[in-house]
Amino acid sequence: MHIPANAGRSFWLTTDRHTLKLTGADTGGAFTLIETVARPEFGPPPHIHHRQDECFYVLDGAFEFSLDGKTFTAGAGSVVNLPKDHVHTHRATGTAPARALIMYTPAGLERFLEEAGTPVADPVATSAPPAMPDLERIVMIAMKHGIEVPPPA
Repeated sequence: MHIPANAGRSFWLTTDRHTLKLTGADTGGAFTLIETVARPEFGPPPHIHHRQDECFYVLDGAFEFSLDGKTFTAGAGSVVNLPKDHVHTHRATGTAPARALIMYTPAGLERFLEEAGTPVADPVATSAPPAMPDLERIVMIAMKHGIEVPPPA
């Protein structure tokens, strides 16, 4: 299977653009591969994936990660594995967007993006940070897909 550089369905989720490169339908359910361009203005709240491990390969820029309360930064060329059932978060750091390939094993996270995200009509546009009702809607959809957003400590 060959996926050209600009191919794949893209979705906005908050301020990040997620492009589905390979889905469970392509991999027999083994994994999902997503290219993400993240802006530093906003990142997801701490959350727990109960169904998938999440593995980042940072292509450009840098991401700040938190895993079980430990924070660290990973730049281009870094690999970060976030195992399921652990509290974590991530966001672009600095002043420019960051880009990563993210693999979710097993597949399935694409269904969350398809339901919670907004299809990207213009790949050079940007998305505004979400309002509270939008965040609440995303959290409710996340729960249906095995993603828990624990209350703030």
